[in-house]
Amino acid sequence: SSRTVFLLSQLEKINLDPVVGASDNARYVTSKILHLVQSQEKTRKEMTSKGSTGIEVILSTLEVKSFHCCSYGLIAVLHFIVMKCGGRRASVIVAKGGTQILLQLLLSASKDSPPNEELMVLLHTLLAKIGPKDKKIGMKARINGALNISLNLVKQNLHNLRLVLPCLQVLRVYSTNSVNAVSLGKNGVVELLFKIVGPFSKKNTSLMKVALDTLAALLKSKTNARRAVDRGYVQVLLTIYVDWHGHDSRHRYMLIRKGVLQCIKSITNIKLGRKAFIDANGMKILYNTSQDCLAVRTLDPLVNTSSLIMRKCFPKNRLPLPTIKSAFHFQLPVIPASGPVAQLYNLPPDVDDVVDESDDNDDAETESEIEIENDDDKDQHFKNDDIETDINKLKPRQELGRSIEELKMYEQFFPELSENFQEWDLVSKEPKPFVPGANLSGPIVVPTASEE
Repeated sequence: SSRTVFLLSQLEKINLDPVVGASDNARYVTSKILHLVQSQEKTRKEMTSKGSTGIEVILSTLEVKSFHCCSYGLIAVLHFIVMKCGGRRASVIVAKGGTQILLQLLLSASKDSPPNEELMVLLHTLLAKIGPKDKKIGMKARINGALNISLNLVKQNLHNLRLVLPCLQVLRVYSTNSVNAVSLGKNGVVELLFKIVGPFSKKNTSLMKVALDTLAALLKSKTNARRAVDRGYVQVLLTIYVDWHGHDSRHRYMLIRKGVLQCIKSITNIKLGRKAFIDANGMKILYNTSQDCLAVRTLDPLVNTSSLIMRKCFPKNRLPLPTIKSAFHFQLPVIPASGPVAQLYNLPPDVDDVVDESDDNDDAETESEIEIENDDDKDQHFKNDDIETDINKLKPRQELGRSIEELKMYEQFFPELSENFQEWDLVSKEPKPFVPGANLSGPIVVPTASEE
């Protein structure tokens, strides 16, 4: 009925009945569909309306290997639909198996020598858009062998901003999977990202922001965090943060400064990272920079993140503290002259006397890790057996401060609590026993003074 429906039906016929010269026809139909999608909003609505098979036809065409000549045009159609129609269309592409198809196209396109830069940019941009909608994209990329394709492109085109930016966005999506983060870390992605974020420069700030977000996601892996500590990157991050703090006088790059803090926060999740942070004088640096940020309300996220890092890294001591670090001094019973308690109190004020065993069993964290990719369980609320559900047990027990015998001495002051009230019978002029709830519907009769 419409031009769009006709073109989609033509493309579907070509898929079902490939003949000689079908690739030329597919290229022609694809170019027409792309032109209509880019120029007419009506066409985009027809492609994405409920009941339309437009996206399915395009994805099925991308699966036909003989039609790779028109892959760029079809991917451009999907990209334009996602950009103009929002995340709902991205979810539809994921539901139709679009992630798997795009990863296979990425793998086949990487085998060309040299790879088509335009196609690589478009594929990575589309994967970065639909990736957050697919919870299993990390596992799919690893199974398809597409995990290191983006990393190799970044290594080979480090100064090509147009190609590096979408590749880093895809790496950021991949890094949410812990096994992928460790695998990428072994291939040198941490060192590569520090080459991008290392030198201070206000050029290419969008690339800097994406690189910091990717680095923060990678450093959540304790293996990558230990690798960063061993190479002295904690001091590098603190230096970068101080540089941005000093040069960003108008606070235009708050997100970059927060990205650096997120990287430090990820590293300090391990014991080695906290020690390296203390040795690099990180407490003083974050405290001084936070003091400068207090006057600006928009910099509250920086102050909050800095506070979390300092609280995490500050030496832990048991209460009570008989040192100058404590605002209160608690009197204890007599402490023996020798013993473990006396040894704790004889330690210097800056010694962490709480044993930190958080990382003692993490040396082989993902060396022999077997990943169970069961994301559906995360969406289900598990039942905590430790939570008490019996209301009677949750009610506080109120115990009397004195016994009942001792309280009887106050009975004369509260006779209404113990006396038996009786109703006066107006006929017999005698009291009758009081029955609670009786005659509530009748009128209340009050005796007059003469009757009494």
